Amino acid sequence: QVQLVESGGGLVQAGGSLRLSCATSGRTFSSYDMGWFRQAPGKERELVARISWSGGSTYYVDSVKGRFTISRDNAKNTVYLQMNSLKPEDTAVYYCAAGPKAWTFNYWGQGTQVTVSS
Repeated sequence: QVQLVESGGGLVQAGGSLRLSCATSGRTFSSYDMGWFRQAPGKERELVARISWSGGSTYYVDSVKGRFTISRDNAKNTVYLQMNSLKPEDTAVYYCAAGPKAWTFNYWGQGTQVTVSS
């Protein structure tokens, strides 16, 4: 069983930055695809960023390209989401997710709230 624990959320003004972290348990982290999702009130959950097990491949939804960066440290079993130039529309609960197959996410964290004020 893989457990994911997010941290780093909070309240920030528009234009500011936050870095989310997702610490994972288990020995298989380095072989897992990792993703960050978000869900705003009244909206569906969307994939924001994804990183392959090696870190060699990344994906970003168009709305965050150039502002967000996903990275991973396999030695620390941790994945990060650096969020810069934050906008009010980035306000959401952000979830970390993991899966043993590419683009498949079987395990989820509890979520961390990100609120961007205008």
